[in-house]
Amino acid sequence: MDLYKNVPTIGIARISPHILKRGQIWFEKNEHNIREEARKITSWWYANYKELQVDEKLPLSTLLRQLDDWGYIKTGLVKNPGEFASRGGIVDIFAVNLKNAVRIEYWGDTIESISLLENARNENPQEELGKIIPRYPAPYANENRAQNINPAFKEGTFVVHIDHGIAQFKRIEQYRGNDQFPISNFQTNPNNQNLKLNSYMVLEYAQGDRLLVPLAVAEKISHYLGFGEPKPTRLGGNIWERTKRKVKEDLIQTAKHLAKIYAQREMVSRSAYNTDVDVAGIPANTFEFAETPGQTQAIEDIRKDLSRTKPMDRIICGDVGFGKTEVAIRAAAYAIGAGYQVAIITPTTILAHQHFKTFQKRLAQSSYPISIEKLTRVESAKEQKRILENIKKNKSDIIIGTHRLLQKDVEFHRLGLLIIDEEQRFGVKQKEFFKEKRAELDVLSLSATPIPRTLYFALNGIRDLSIISTPPAGKKPIKTYVGRKNKKIIKQAIEKELERKGQVYYLHNRIGSMPHAAEYIKEMVPRARVEYLHAKMPEEKLIEIMDKFEREEIDVLVATTIMENGLDFQNANTLIVENATGLGLAQAHQIRGRIGRKDEQAFAYFLYPAKKMKGKAKKRMEALQDADYLGAGYEVAMKDLEIRGAGNLLGREQSGNIAKVGFNLYCQLLSEAIEELR
Repeated sequence: MDLYKNVPTIGIARISPHILKRGQIWFEKNEHNIREEARKITSWWYANYKELQVDEKLPLSTLLRQLDDWGYIKTGLVKNPGEFASRGGIVDIFAVNLKNAVRIEYWGDTIESISLLENARNENPQEELGKIIPRYPAPYANENRAQNINPAFKEGTFVVHIDHGIAQFKRIEQYRGNDQFPISNFQTNPNNQNLKLNSYMVLEYAQGDRLLVPLAVAEKISHYLGFGEPKPTRLGGNIWERTKRKVKEDLIQTAKHLAKIYAQREMVSRSAYNTDVDVAGIPANTFEFAETPGQTQAIEDIRKDLSRTKPMDRIICGDVGFGKTEVAIRAAAYAIGAGYQVAIITPTTILAHQHFKTFQKRLAQSSYPISIEKLTRVESAKEQKRILENIKKNKSDIIIGTHRLLQKDVEFHRLGLLIIDEEQRFGVKQKEFFKEKRAELDVLSLSATPIPRTLYFALNGIRDLSIISTPPAGKKPIKTYVGRKNKKIIKQAIEKELERKGQVYYLHNRIGSMPHAAEYIKEMVPRARVEYLHAKMPEEKLIEIMDKFEREEIDVLVATTIMENGLDFQNANTLIVENATGLGLAQAHQIRGRIGRKDEQAFAYFLYPAKKMKGKAKKRMEALQDADYLGAGYEVAMKDLEIRGAGNLLGREQSGNIAKVGFNLYCQLLSEAIEELR
């Protein structure tokens, strides 16, 4: 495409807001006023309009995430409004409010130039912007394309109308007329038969109240995401406005707390890391896989954090198997290169042992002498004494452990970096333990809880988040089967895996009958080497069995839900769940993530003992089977994982507020509260 001319600044509008349907000419005439309003950072414009300027510092990844979140479609070449393309440090955007597409060129994290693209023009600027269909049509809609309402808006789906509260979506109905005519007159008045046919969303509130919402303003409606099934709001009165106001008041206090934490962090400083030290590059040179874009960005975020004098406090969020551990290894290498010790704390002994072996393997080729220790209850008293002495005398570089690291007898010589794995499993006091000892400590938290983009943007600038949303190259979606427990299916699944020299997880969640489950499998498949694993075993025995499984001396590992946390064996690519109805949706997704860790096709069998599943258990399993694509954590566990993510970042006490207004509106109100404080 030919460059038309350079411009110093450009405005990008979100696709969906109703005001954008006024068209591009209206936007041109009001551009100055819009920009003046945007500079005031009122909450509406902040959420729906982004001004880009030459020499502005704005990470490329942040811009791309925002475009995707605003419904822009990524293409190889931009031709139509609502599209964007990126390659290297160049981004082409065809904003829905502009006649021309624009090219943004980056130098590092800074916008170097903005140019109009001559060949990408909208020849019909009178066209309403509302006719551009976003990638994710709901909660936004278009009256000309009623069929584009998100398929998740099925009859009975709970939704939130920002002005009227919580309701159930019923259906789409069509009437003749426009907003000037009462709905009751549409069918009865013969003079209206020649009027335009319009589509409405039918929402049902408490006590049978109904509301018809024109699709032209459907951006006011979003899914209700909350804890359990909500109570619909009663139409009329001021109950809903009072509810929103009370939540907003609570969120002002939450925002103040977050701002206080942020201000305290700003006051503390330490020496900047020299991230060019050779040891920092060694893990990258020995990594056997190609980094995903998400990993690359997370590593770069960490490198920049450590290059500053302000201590790092960053959360890395990513779905199961998306490579968070590798990011932690790179961070540890930076810290060691700067002369610091690194502590890695995990919630279980099994996970600590797994990390210990992974770090040893990854850093074994380093020419820089790196000492790695493991401190848990498994180590003997004599061994623990030796390790504690090495930590104190700075003879240990990386110390991996459980809550044992939080005990008073652990004295670090020069602790610089704390890595918290499964961050959601630790309490606030536990996470603050090391910070109290050393205020300038760098902290990196890892969590498999996907953080929604809406929450990410609400907290942007107060909490440092990196999201790894891209799966590793070669990773295949896990083929998922849901059905009644059947001996023939189990036998075939195990034998099929053994034929390709693979291994099997068999989830049996009753400790008392576990030996019988192991015998059941041995009888079916006599050649299979079978062992079982559960949390009440001595920890030495747990580690022994894990090591045998890693050495491929076990074919089938019968285990409880202990497998949910951290088991990472590349050769295990079949999962059989004996009674899937006992699992929550998020938990089932986490357990499924234990397989498919390399480029082999993985198979998951979720079985149930009854003749047929009923109610919520059936819905959970249907959702799990439907969402068997990569990165499905954001879809399959929406209610559980996204809301739990908010609880992790904002505190459990916020669950009540989320339930009152739904997760999406909660994030919007939080964003407004933060902006008001700013």
